[in-house]
Amino acid sequence: MKTLAPAEVESLDESAAVKALAALAQAQRLRVFRALVVAGPDGLTPGVMAEQLGVAPSALSFHLKELAHSGLVSSEPRGRNLIYRASIKHMNALLAYLTEHCCEGLACSPAASVAC
Repeated sequence: MKTLAPAEVESLDESAAVKALAALAQAQRLRVFRALVVAGPDGLTPGVMAEQLGVAPSALSFHLKELAHSGLVSSEPRGRNLIYRASIKHMNALLAYLTEHCCEGLACSPAASVAC
C-alpha cells in the first residue's frame, strides 16, 4: 500500500469530517463507496454499480449525490456515461483527521497503532 507524502493529504475541518462520516453512515452508501475504492482509478458507471450492488438506479443516484456532496466521490463524463471514482485523497484526509491525535500526536509504533 502506497504511503502518501504530507503534501498529498488534504486537510479536513470538523464540518467536512462530519459530512463525510454522515455520508458513510448508511449501509448502501458505504457499499457504493467500497465498490468505488475497489474499482480504483478506473471508476465505475452507475449501471455497473447498480448491477454489482443490486441497487435500483434511482436509489443509487441518490446515494452517489450524497457521497459526491461529501467530497468522497467524484464523477466525470465519458461519452454518454458518467464515471464515478472514490476520492482517495479525501478518504485519506478523513482518516488523518480521525487519527490526528492518536498516540498523543506521536508517531505510533505498529503495536500502538492497533491499540489506538
